[in-house]
Amino acid sequence: NFIMRKKINIEYVFSSSVKILFSRLSTVTGLSEWFADRVEEQNGDYIFYWGNVMHRAQLLEMRNNTEVKFRWEDAPSEEEFFGFRINVHPITEDVSLFITDFVEEQEEEDVIELWNSQIEDLRQNIGG
Repeated sequence: NFIMRKKINIEYVFSSSVKILFSRLSTVTGLSEWFADRVEEQNGDYIFYWGNVMHRAQLLEMRNNTEVKFRWEDAPSEEEFFGFRINVHPITEDVSLFITDFVEEQEEEDVIELWNSQIEDLRQNIGG
């Protein structure tokens, strides 16, 4: 019996170049610097390792310096994905990173806390 999970969007503002930020979101090397302990790519699938735990995700979309979307292979729905979107404010030129993820209602706070922690690692990695 299928439970619809909630889509969340979280915004983080960075003071780094879009190119540098995008490289950390879209490459095996970049993702392994902050998102997972190790990342590999096999036939368009990305394999993320945290310790001895492995999760496989399919790359759904990649738009240069703008957006990257993945779907976990065990996602409960075709609609679910996790993704990164970069937006540059036309006037202030602030660089915003929007993260989209799907959560079960009772896990929302934990998931946001996890993203906050991951993004802290990313900021330290790129100095932004």
